[in-house]
Amino acid sequence: MRRSKQQFEEAGPGLIPLPPLLSPEEPPGHLGHRERLRAKLLNAGADALADYELLELLLFFAILRQDTKPIARALVERFGSFANVLAASPAELREVKGVGDSAVAIIKASQAAALRLLRAEIRDRPVLNNWDRLTAYLTAAMAREPIEQFRVLYLDTKNRLIADEAQARGTVNHTPVYPREVMKRCLELGATALILAHNHPSGDPTPSRADIEMTAEIKSAAQALGIVLHDHLIIGNGRQLSFRREGFL
Repeated sequence: MRRSKQQFEEAGPGLIPLPPLLSPEEPPGHLGHRERLRAKLLNAGADALADYELLELLLFFAILRQDTKPIARALVERFGSFANVLAASPAELREVKGVGDSAVAIIKASQAAALRLLRAEIRDRPVLNNWDRLTAYLTAAMAREPIEQFRVLYLDTKNRLIADEAQARGTVNHTPVYPREVMKRCLELGATALILAHNHPSGDPTPSRADIEMTAEIKSAAQALGIVLHDHLIIGNGRQLSFRREGFL
């Protein structure tokens, strides 16, 4: 409650009056903003929020006593979008003023949660009947990676996902992949079918000669073991290429 004039007079002469205390109805500016933003999310839904507002909501849990709007805006300006902020590396995130370990942790945890949700959409279902969900998951997982990553999706006899594993990571334009290791893992998991996927950090999903040759080697090795290679997807920036659709398989 506020101190009244009478309370100051009762305090006695020579005392310096203290500033008014904030009432519950008068929170500090950034705290009131937080409550309004939470209400906006709950009442209007996430689509009503701009990218920087979504980031503000995340940062509320990491930065308790500071206005997070300038930090959220700086992150979107630096990386271009909410999705790009989530995909940024911890080192890149720390380059933005005000972003410390707690903020990095909440951002990367949010990315992991989003990927697990997308992966759940394809688990225990025939992958070939859920192609849009599969490409959405792979795009979220790989499209913004700064270096090439090669993943293998191992499937059972009903084309349901057994495992999704990063087989290798390489440079900005090359990933070493060994067909023998892919086949060994197939046998360990009891997989009967495969889908290969890797990203092109350049954003252009056009396959290189090395991509085509490596895919042919894996297909040949798989056929020798009675394993089906359904497809090889190259994930670019907003674009994907299917080897099967393009006639490379």
